[in-house]
Amino acid sequence: MILITNNQRVAETFGDNIDLHFMPEKTYQEILLYARDRIHEGYKLLSHPLSGSVKPNETPFKSILISEKQQTLDYDSLVIIEDSLATVRKFNNNKITPKWTESILDDFRVIDLSLIKGAIEGNQ
Repeated sequence: MILITNNQRVAETFGDNIDLHFMPEKTYQEILLYARDRIHEGYKLLSHPLSGSVKPNETPFKSILISEKQQTLDYDSLVIIEDSLATVRKFNNNKITPKWTESILDDFRVIDLSLIKGAIEGNQ
């Protein structure tokens, strides 16, 4: 498994136990684009890019779990990531992510950590 994230808490929690692609400078949408590029290379989604109830334009943090490289393109993963990117763009066009306080940002980090922890446990 490969974990793609821009969330420091996720990186600190799982960095020693999983192949981690930590990119703190990337936006939510850029994390999805990075995952999409890996899918085109033959990786498969193991977690849904829009997991949870927090809207993509509300939180800056995103963690996605993908498989090790496969031999062929997984079309289901490609459709899911492309549809997810379209949704993110739609939300971002309506309203950009606010400049949250550090306390609220930490809440979003914890939510993202909780969601990806469940995905990791479900794929072990």
